[in-house]
Amino acid sequence: MVQTALFDWLRLSATRFYSEQARHNAPEIRATLDASYLLVTLGLAVTTLAFALFGPELDFDGELILLALATASVNGLFDYSTALLRARFNDRLYSRLVFVKNLLALVLTGGGAFLFHSAGVAMAGSIAALFGSVMTARAALKDPGASVSAARRETAGLLVGYSAPIISAHLLYQAIPLAARSIVAHAYGFAETGQFSLAYDLGIRAVQALGSALDVLLFQIAVKTHDQHGADRAKEQVAQNMAVIVAFLLPACAGVWLVMPSIEALIVPAEFRGPFGHYLSLLLPGLFAFALVMFGVNPVFQIAKKTSPLIGAAAVAIISGFAFVVLLPWGTDASNLALAQCGAYVCALAATLVFALRTRPIWPSFWDLFGAATATGIMVIVLQPLRAMTPGMVTLLLQVVAGGAIYGLMTLLFDIAGLRSLAFDWARPILARRRPR
Repeated sequence: MVQTALFDWLRLSATRFYSEQARHNAPEIRATLDASYLLVTLGLAVTTLAFALFGPELDFDGELILLALATASVNGLFDYSTALLRARFNDRLYSRLVFVKNLLALVLTGGGAFLFHSAGVAMAGSIAALFGSVMTARAALKDPGASVSAARRETAGLLVGYSAPIISAHLLYQAIPLAARSIVAHAYGFAETGQFSLAYDLGIRAVQALGSALDVLLFQIAVKTHDQHGADRAKEQVAQNMAVIVAFLLPACAGVWLVMPSIEALIVPAEFRGPFGHYLSLLLPGLFAFALVMFGVNPVFQIAKKTSPLIGAAAVAIISGFAFVVLLPWGTDASNLALAQCGAYVCALAATLVFALRTRPIWPSFWDLFGAATATGIMVIVLQPLRAMTPGMVTLLLQVVAGGAIYGLMTLLFDIAGLRSLAFDWARPILARRRPR
């Protein structure tokens, strides 16, 4: 929550306003972003110190709170740095930065937890991994003429005006699962809350990991198209991006449902099995809708720089979620709350699509969406018998390979979301270089 509220706007602003061209022609953008990070971090440090000295006592370990705040700050720096590299399409340095971070995290975070059995040591290792990876790219991240003294207040106002509605919407969306957990704890106890939370946490991380991996490239292509070819071409690119997002997310969510028994057997603790699969199955349609909002439809507003309707869509999610809690029947577990949370995200998607109509967007081709849905349905039907196999690694690998082959073949046959054309365009120069002369 702290990272989203205080630091995520830097990443969002960088992905929309920063580019290789802006690096040389508008250095005040980078200077303003850098100065803003320093000021926000300083403000967080001063506020934390004041609370530590004069605030009330909390029923938490003070060191862990400090480490959590430091993690938010350093992770914000890492996300901001990677956004700068992606905005410049510096794929090699971006990949190196992510690789170094993951390598350091494996050694420092995982190693620290294994050796010392301490949450504090693990968090400190995470901070060191994030900060150390950014330091390895410090020279490449420098911009000519972008010293802090070049920062401009009016530029900061422009950046905040663009990103503040997005951040506000994100915070409202984050409030939904927190409220759901609170209600589950009150109605069914903390044990049921753990069952409920694990399913949501792993599910949302899975769809966000895939959506973020796609968005980090697709949105920058849309921004570049806008800068070079104008708003109409950018709308076409956003529509194409949306089709690609659906083409990846839809089979991925269906695949999670198909392999659920093996996932439970391999990575879910024994005392969580059963409820994990039950709750995640109820949540999956909502998680798909939420990811589509974040990575598919929101770029419609971001490209147009008209982001205020995103708050309205998040408010619809809050109101509809509360209505579902009131209207859905209560049982012996928290199924109604899982359905309420799912319904809230589906309503958010519907509201976002309605609000997007005001920007006169270009929508994805019907046949691309129909093709993705049909291919996913065929994959589910063909793989359904495999769910009866004994859960485990062999079953999981068989399902993943078979599912990928079926959906990949359908994609190649029908060129879903233009992915066949994109694959051939990517492979053609590689094959040309390897062809004997």
